[in-house]
Amino acid sequence: MQIKSSSYKDSGVDIKKADQFISQIKPLAKATYRPEVLAGLGGFGALFHIDFQKYKDPVIVSSTDGVGTKLKIAFMANPHDTIGLDLVAMSVNDILTMGAEPLFFLDYFATANLELSVATQVVKGIAQGCKISNCSLIGGETAEMPSFYHKGEYDLAGFAVGIVERDRLIDGSAIKVGHKLVGLSSSGLHSNGYSLVRKIFFEQLKLKPTDTVKELGGKVSDILLTPTIIYVPLILPL
Repeated sequence: MQIKSSSYKDSGVDIKKADQFISQIKPLAKATYRPEVLAGLGGFGALFHIDFQKYKDPVIVSSTDGVGTKLKIAFMANPHDTIGLDLVAMSVNDILTMGAEPLFFLDYFATANLELSVATQVVKGIAQGCKISNCSLIGGETAEMPSFYHKGEYDLAGFAVGIVERDRLIDGSAIKVGHKLVGLSSSGLHSNGYSLVRKIFFEQLKLKPTDTVKELGGKVSDILLTPTIIYVPLILPL
């Protein structure tokens, strides 16, 4: 049996395009770096120096999350610049509920074939989210997997790590009668429940992303892609 010579690119994985992508997003990541970053994007691992002497009894808090099927609406409507904000928000908001200050963030971007403009838009959103939450985008993984995903689609995962003093850790155990409950307005659906949302909007109501719904005050895609609020600057100073 004779095997014809093949390249990695022939299989659908474009190394040169991946290198070009990293070159494009490095400045975006560097713009998020806190002084504690020793080595970020591009290496086998990222380095973040924590001066534990600044803390009495520090606890590291971590979380990972995705954006769910809200991505499907981005695929339909084609703006990808806010999905990255959602990705950061879902993880940093989670560690914030425990009282933690976000320190750094990593992302995972997987797709069938890397589209530079789309992937760069996503990372711009991630970098923007990191700036809002004052955490460093220090690393990530871009996986190009032909035939694994539908053409033009991708998946995202994010990972946030933060820190909190042990005596300021919030776990709900100290809640008691007489405490005041403070509510903050949300931006809408955030990034939860979109499988049901898509069923209602696109299957039952037969709406299109470009349709305008007067009751909602705008275009379907704009309403449903409203980014999740990052609550770090609102809550952390309290």
